[in-house]
Amino acid sequence: MDFNATKMFVSVVQAGSLSAAADKTHVPLPTLSRRIRELERELDVQLLERSPRGIKLTEAGSRLYEHASRGVEALNEAQQAVMNDETRLKGRLRLSMPPNFEPWWDLLGAFQQRFPEISVSVFSTERRIDLVQDGIDVSLRVGTIVHESMVARQMLKYRHLLVAAPSLLAQFGQPASVEDLHRYPCASWAADSSARGLWRLGHQVFEPKSVLVANDYALLRSRAVAGQAVTELPPFMANKEIAAGRLCAVLPSHPLPEQTLSLLYPSQRHPSRLVRAYLDFCQEQLKTYLSANVE
Repeated sequence: MDFNATKMFVSVVQAGSLSAAADKTHVPLPTLSRRIRELERELDVQLLERSPRGIKLTEAGSRLYEHASRGVEALNEAQQAVMNDETRLKGRLRLSMPPNFEPWWDLLGAFQQRFPEISVSVFSTERRIDLVQDGIDVSLRVGTIVHESMVARQMLKYRHLLVAAPSLLAQFGQPASVEDLHRYPCASWAADSSARGLWRLGHQVFEPKSVLVANDYALLRSRAVAGQAVTELPPFMANKEIAAGRLCAVLPSHPLPEQTLSLLYPSQRHPSRLVRAYLDFCQEQLKTYLSANVE
């Protein structure tokens, strides 16, 4: 199998399109396209499905990428070890995380201060992405991880908070029980427009009569601060507002479920030096940059 053509194939997958890979590798687009077709003929399989919107890996392409990318990464690391000071890491790290995950922004900034030659690309999304298909090195996930082809390094556990503005509580009173919430306007988070946004409060499951359902915690926070609804928020989006007196905790004796925060990467791919540095840094610095906001 032609190594240079395989390396070009890996570049195309990571770039997301033939034209983007041509720009990145400085290989003419016709040459790149021809070498990929020759590789497909050599292997007698289709590796990429091409469309005006870009490329998509076939099943055979995914298998080849899983193995070939490890070899290419290992060779790149070997080249860096020879050409650069061993203590300096250089390259691009591709990350995904939920939108508005503010505590992680400071952590990323500190990571890049320690490793200034690592460029970081961040893809913010609520959907469960395919790390290999989407070209992501490490994904920040909230919730239980059940995926045989992934390795999850658990970072932290925390709970969301049920909150409301003092003005809303002055109008309706402080609820004494979960059932009392039926008297309040509520705003709830849901992954999509068809979900109901249930709240599990202690041992009770409550379905709020939501005046607003959204998959954006920043929007829910703004409605709560405005005194328009009771809502649930991640602690890092609620604690500062509570400390400033703009929000109050509601029914703290009925806690929302515990959330698990993990960093996820493909198990078939040996983690690169960049990925290992990022995982270790996050584990090391977690308390400094997150604990004050999530506890």
